[in-house]
This record gives sequence, structure tokens and C-alpha cells, in this order.
Amino acid sequence: MDIMEKSLELHRKLKGKIAIRSTYPIKNKKDLALVYTPGVASSCLAIKDNKKEVYNLTAKNNTVAVISDGTAVLGLGDIGALAAIPVMEGKCAIFKEFADINAIPIVLDTKDVDELVKTISHLAPSFGGINLEDISAPRCFEVEKRLRDMLDIPVFHDDQHGTAIAVGAALINALRVVDIPLDKAKIVINGAGSAGIAISSFLIELGVKNLIVCDKNGILDPSEQDLNDSQILLSQKTNQKHVKGSLADALKGADAFIGVSVGNVVNKDMVKLMDKEPIIFALANPTPEISRDDALEAGAKIYGAGISNIPNQINNALVFPGLFKGALAHPVKQIDTEMEKAACHALAGLVSDKELSAEYIIPDVFNKDVVKVICKAIIDVKASQ
Repeated sequence: MDIMEKSLELHRKLKGKIAIRSTYPIKNKKDLALVYTPGVASSCLAIKDNKKEVYNLTAKNNTVAVISDGTAVLGLGDIGALAAIPVMEGKCAIFKEFADINAIPIVLDTKDVDELVKTISHLAPSFGGINLEDISAPRCFEVEKRLRDMLDIPVFHDDQHGTAIAVGAALINALRVVDIPLDKAKIVINGAGSAGIAISSFLIELGVKNLIVCDKNGILDPSEQDLNDSQILLSQKTNQKHVKGSLADALKGADAFIGVSVGNVVNKDMVKLMDKEPIIFALANPTPEISRDDALEAGAKIYGAGISNIPNQINNALVFPGLFKGALAHPVKQIDTEMEKAACHALAGLVSDKELSAEYIIPDVFNKDVVKVICKAIIDVKASQ
């Protein structure tokens, strides 16, 4: 069986990848009286008198909601809320396995921004953080912004910021391999959805100066009729040399390509247009923009992808467990850009000069130090603010 068949068989067997358990054994009436009525009333009253006590007396201190409307699931698109549940469960399992954070999958059967914001805001008191997942652009930008303004717990759209942090760390180290400063590199991003926009904005924050973003119509141009507000703003901040044309035109002389689009949109000839020792991050899932074999045969020095069965997997699973662990350890209102940059540099820094190579630019997700260093980075930034 291939991986898809094996996965389906496993899901049928498990009937759910997560479970809820009690942290205190209830074996007799005394135990019951302590965890439930009448004893539980004392905790309720303590929280009533001081709301901050909720973090000391309930699971809110270590519980995250993973919430989606099913409109942008992996590489599958708008498959609906029910079909999104396996992905949300998987994310919750990663939270628990890698960071010992309790996470609850929640799918909402609406595409209306107002309804999403209203529902999530009403659910928020139960959780220490909100992880938005697989919500399509441009609605995801408004949903996240409005919730961040409303709530006093972290709201983090992982498809945007988690992906951006992982890509940023991989790019920093890839450029170390080819000895090109970040502010001198020409970077081309294909895909102007939630991930592409977030990656672009984050790379600018990191110090990238020469950045071109493309969508299905080619290089983003402010005059395009069908751009949303976020894409218009991005087009005004990028392509400072005013290059016109297609993705192939954008790639001429580029040092790095980052794909967050669709499979098979880059060919060998396009790779050959890039500068010497090109860097290719083909992150479309499950089919990358160009295969590893084709990219390397065309002269790519470094290849990274979102899939797990090749070197240099660039995946937001490297980021969100440690990020939320840090944000929950010393509760923060929101995860800000400085925290994201610190997490990015911490992740990149786990690859030493001795370890660094074309086939090892970013730590493996099973490296136990990943969560630790990202968590510490978040805590250190909070302490300095």
C-alpha cells in the first residue's frame, strides 16, 4: 500500500487521533467531591473574584483551539468543515506529542467572516490560545485581525505566520550555504494567497530587499484588476525594479524560488534562468512546483519541500508547538512580529556551521531542541518588552 492507503487504513482503525483524559483519578466519593461538586465551587468563586486565577485553576493555561472552516485544507482546497476534521485532529496530535499542549479541533460550518469572528470570540474563554487553520484568503486576514483586536489571548493563523517563520529560517540557512547576504539576495515567491503574502511580509521584516511575488497571472502589479487589498499592498512593497511579465521572467537571475502555489508550475528551463547555485523551495502539497530530481538536474544547489520523505522538509509543524508553548508559559496577549522573528532565528540557529549543508538547512521536526529554543525565544522577547 502507498502512504495514502496506509493513512486511510490507520484512520479507520483509530477512529480519531486524539482523546481526552482526566488528570486526577476519580475512584471514590471523596475524589468526586474534590473535582466536582461541592468542592469545585471554591475554584469557581476564586475565578469570579480574580479572573487571572483561571490560569491557575483550569486547563485554560495549556489548551489551544485549532479552528477551521474547511475552505483551504492542505492542497485540497475548499472541501468543507467535516472533511477538514482529520487535518485539525492531526494538528492537535502534533501539539500534544511535541509540546505537551492540549488542543481541541473545532470546525465551523460557515464561510461568513462575521459569523466566524462572532463564534470564535464566544468560544475563546475556554482556551489559552486560538490556532486558526486552513481558512482561505482574503477572509483569513480579516478574521485574524478582528480576533486579535478583540481577544486577550493569542490568535495565530498558522498557514500564514507558522509557514513564514519556517521558510524564513530555511532561507537564512540556505543563503549561508551559498554565501549570499539576505539583503543582497533576489527572492521570487510564487503564490499570493495567505501563505505567500505572509512569507513575503515576513521576509521583508527579516531584511530582504529584492523580492518579487507572482500569482497565476505572473508578477504582481498594482494595476491588476482582480487583486485583493492585501495583494495590492504587497505589490506596492515588492518588485522595486518594476520587472514585468511571467514567473519565468521573474526568475531570471534569482537566487531563490519559494513556491506556495500549485504543482508542476516550474520546469528545468526556468531553473536554468536563475543565478548560479539556485535555491528552490517547492512547498506545494502534495505535488511540489518542481520535483527534487528535476530541480537538481537543472542545477539547483539546494532543494526544500513541504513533504516529509526528502531532505529539508520546510513545514510549520516545526514552529507552532514551541511558539504556543512559549506564549502559554507566560501568557501573552498576542504573538507579535518580534516574537516571530526571534522564533525564526532560534530555529535557524539550531543548525550549526559544522552541520550546515545543502541537504541540511533546517532541523528535523523530531529534533527535541526545536520546541525548547522556540519556546525560550518567545519567553525572552516577552520578558524584554
